[in-house]
Amino acid sequence: MFSKQNLLATVAATIAMFILGYLIWGMALMSFFEEHSIVDVMKSDEEMSLGMIFLGNLATAFALSTLYGKWARGHHSAAQGFQFGAWVGFLIGVGMGLVWLGTSNFMDMTGHIAEAIVDILYYGVTGAIIALIYTASAPKAAA
Repeated sequence: MFSKQNLLATVAATIAMFILGYLIWGMALMSFFEEHSIVDVMKSDEEMSLGMIFLGNLATAFALSTLYGKWARGHHSAAQGFQFGAWVGFLIGVGMGLVWLGTSNFMDMTGHIAEAIVDILYYGVTGAIIALIYTASAPKAAA
C-alpha cells in the first residue's frame, strides 16, 4: 500500500487533480455551471480553503492509486489507466449524479449531464497519469 510506485503516483495525481480541477471547474466551466445551478452552494473565493481542497485531492489520489495498483496487477499503460479512471468517473459522475439529481435541487439536468462527462474525462486523465507513474517507477527486471 505504501510502495514507491503508489506514493509517487499519489503525489503526481494529487498535483494533477488540483491543477486540472482549478482549470476545469475554477476557470473553463465556472460560468457554465453557474448558469445551470439552481441554488448557489459555492463558497466565495475568500471562504474557500485551498488546504482542504488539496487534502481532498490527496485522499482521492491515494485511494485511486492504491485501487489502480490492485486492479492493474502489474500491467500498466496510459490507456488502461484512463479506462480505470473513466470507470471511477462514471461511478461518481453518473451514479452519484443521478442520486443528487433525485435528491437535491442544486443543478439542472444539463448541469448534471455535463458534470458526468467532465468527471469521466477528469478521472480518466488522472488514471492515465497514475498508470504512467506506475510504469516509470516499476522495478527494473534483472538482466
